[in-house]
Amino acid sequence: MKSTAQATPTTLPTAAAPDEDLLVRAAWAYYVEGLTQGEVAARLGLNRVRVNRMLAQARESGLVQIRINTSHPIAAARALENRYGLDRAVIVPTPDDPYRTPNAIAVAAGAELSRRIVDNMSVGVGWGRTLQLSLQSMERRMVSNLSVVSLLGGLTRGSVMNAYETASRLAGIYGATCLYIAGPAFADTPETQRILLQQSIVRDALDQARSVDIALISVGSTTVDASMAELGIISDTDRLALVKAGAVGDICAHWIDAEGRTIDHPLNHRVIALNPDELAGIGTVILASGGSDKIPVLRAAMRRGGINVLVTDEKTAEALDSDD
Repeated sequence: MKSTAQATPTTLPTAAAPDEDLLVRAAWAYYVEGLTQGEVAARLGLNRVRVNRMLAQARESGLVQIRINTSHPIAAARALENRYGLDRAVIVPTPDDPYRTPNAIAVAAGAELSRRIVDNMSVGVGWGRTLQLSLQSMERRMVSNLSVVSLLGGLTRGSVMNAYETASRLAGIYGATCLYIAGPAFADTPETQRILLQQSIVRDALDQARSVDIALISVGSTTVDASMAELGIISDTDRLALVKAGAVGDICAHWIDAEGRTIDHPLNHRVIALNPDELAGIGTVILASGGSDKIPVLRAAMRRGGINVLVTDEKTAEALDSDD
């Protein structure tokens, strides 16, 4: 597999502040000229640790955006498309470090969504680390009459991966309006959920979510290091109960079994989010996720249906195309 990455720092404003000037110079030297971090540090009179942090800041802020041109494994992609009835499968190389897998998938997911965004469109977005990282690879431009809609309520912890934060940042990239579901992802009780769903502000937001033209979503696992467990959104008692009830993970905060069916569990009676059944009514649904821990829930989500585009890594793709 051959791939090339192009990084394009934004043009330096004529009245840039000193710190911004230094950041752009570091990004240009590293990403465009191809200098090593040590060489960049020597050129700018900085230590390597600071250069490393500056380059990370350049990526996170959107100053540097990655574009990848790659001949991804066509046969593997076609196999997944045929097996699960997908319109398109995008497969990226699996990093040696499993922790980097979301980053690799995010680059491709950001590019996939970005190229599909046009004027007079509505975009729905879920939550999670991969989706948050994907924003770094989206082309920054103004799009007319674009709206971004959060597909689930907010998280009380872990604001960096919060659905509200992801939707807001995506809207900022394209100068779009942003709509939120004014409620938590999980209500305290089923009774509270029913009350919240009766509120017009929540009903209207969910109506908007159902009618988006394109959606970018991910899935979560039931492992001990799953994002919802790590952030304290669900307790370990909840997690173990979910596993006992047959859950292999969640999609749009709804917990599903190995066949993609929503399980009968108290958390599914407290969730405030777009129902996965309603994904089928959206024009294009892009599911971006990968890694060994996500294989069971990805397979389940594919079996459930409603997914048009899958963005994943090679090893995950191989597992998804194999018999259970």
